[in-house]
Amino acid sequence: MNSSIQPKHYEPNTPQKVAFIGLGVMGYPMAGHLAQAGHHVTVYNRNPAKAEQWSEEFKQEWAATPALAAAQADIVMACVGNDDDLRSIFLGPHGALAGMKAGGLFIDHTTASAEVAQELGALAAKQQVAFIDAPISGGQAGAQKGMLSIMCGGQAEDMERARPLMMSYAQACTLMGPLGSGQLCKMVNQIAVVGLLQGLAEAMAFGERAGLDMEQALSVLTKGAARSWQMETKGPTMLARDFQPGFTVNWMLKDLDLVQREAQRNGAQLPATRLIQEQFVKIAQQGHRDWDISTLFNLLARPNDAA
Repeated sequence: MNSSIQPKHYEPNTPQKVAFIGLGVMGYPMAGHLAQAGHHVTVYNRNPAKAEQWSEEFKQEWAATPALAAAQADIVMACVGNDDDLRSIFLGPHGALAGMKAGGLFIDHTTASAEVAQELGALAAKQQVAFIDAPISGGQAGAQKGMLSIMCGGQAEDMERARPLMMSYAQACTLMGPLGSGQLCKMVNQIAVVGLLQGLAEAMAFGERAGLDMEQALSVLTKGAARSWQMETKGPTMLARDFQPGFTVNWMLKDLDLVQREAQRNGAQLPATRLIQEQFVKIAQQGHRDWDISTLFNLLARPNDAA
């Protein structure tokens, strides 16, 4: 087994011709799971060296443009950075849509706005191409293990076509509603994540200042009502002052900007989320945009102990 993905049991399904666009820390292993599940995968990446590396590792093809990658596929998947990145790989003479055939399906795993999903979905429909917005949760470890959770927006028949492919790298994929619903659900996810993480950071800093053995405290707390994925995963790394990125401050700031824009549109009140967003801004101003989001703990821990 190669170093980028971990073993996963793949349910047998008919091999598909797939293109995967975007080979970052999430996309690289996701595309790898598709290849190891037996699908014919052509990849594109803005940095061609990464595409060549992936191609050599998984013995599949790479293409010089999104359009050329999409021309080899019936289903195209993408996992890029933001709305502008998504438009750049989807639109124009070298974009994926230009290479897709009528009857094709585009699955977007980017965490982006609900508006861009609706915008691009409408353009795709004019060319008889289906579109699903399908942001992911589970982080780099979830991508490597093939254990992501995927929240989707689109049509039920398109979802059923997409599901067997997505289950190559997911433990669950759920259709939340029409186009844009997946992105809205991902915003709900991020609101919950930062709230849990801030609470954990405060609890851990309080426990340290109180003189508790926090390793022992974590072992107790993870068996009680405070138990959470964040506590089990980020608690030990906070104690170790290990802020190597699983999900960076920079990316969370991007996601929280999407959340706040949507909240302004729909009238939702997010007082705690706004305060936590300001904490992330402070961390970015300190030069730590590329640290893991668990570095919220750094703002609260004893100054002489924090990394």
